[in-house]
Amino acid sequence: MERELLMTGIGGQGIQLGARLLAQALTNAGLAVSMFGSYGGMMRGGNTEATLIVGDCAIESPPTVSRAWSCLVMHEAYADKFTERVRPGGVAVVNSTLCTARPWPDGIRVLEVPATGVADELGAVGAATLVALGAYVRGTGIVGIDDLVATLPDVLPPYRSRLLAVNERALRTGFARAAATYVPAWPEAVA
Repeated sequence: MERELLMTGIGGQGIQLGARLLAQALTNAGLAVSMFGSYGGMMRGGNTEATLIVGDCAIESPPTVSRAWSCLVMHEAYADKFTERVRPGGVAVVNSTLCTARPWPDGIRVLEVPATGVADELGAVGAATLVALGAYVRGTGIVGIDDLVATLPDVLPPYRSRLLAVNERALRTGFARAAATYVPAWPEAVA
C-alpha cells in the first residue's frame, strides 16, 4: 500500500524541513519513502513544494504525482492548486490562519489548523509547518508523534539546534490541537 503527500507553502515556512522530518521518521519506522522537494529562486516568499510517497514495500515510481491521497497546504496562494489534486476519500491539512478560501473540493476530508497563529503563540512563527505536521500525524496516523519528535534532532540543521525545544512544542501542540477529523493512512494506523 502506498500513500502520497503533497506539501506546499512559501519559502520560510519550513516546508522542506517538515518534508525531510516526516520522510526520515517514516524511514525509521521501517517504511519505504521517496521524496522530492522544489522551491523557487527566492529564499523567502517564493513557492516551495515537496512530494512524499510512502509505502510498505519498495517504491518504484518517481515522486512526481498528478493526484495524491493527502496534502498539507500552508499558504492560500497554492491552496486551490493542491487541494484539487487530492483524490476522493483523501485528506487535506490546511493552515486556516492563511488559507481562508472556501469551499474546499467535494469528496475530501479537510482538517483546518490555525498553524501560523499557533506557532506565533509559541513565539516561533517559523515553526508553523511543524504545527501543521503534528496535526497531519494526528489526523492520519501515518506515523506516531513520538517517532516524529524523536527524529527532529537528526534533521534539524546544526545552526538551528537552539530551536529544538520550540520545534518539539510546535509538533506536539499541532498534534494536540488537531480536530476529530481522522482519515487513517493504514488499515491499522498508529494514532
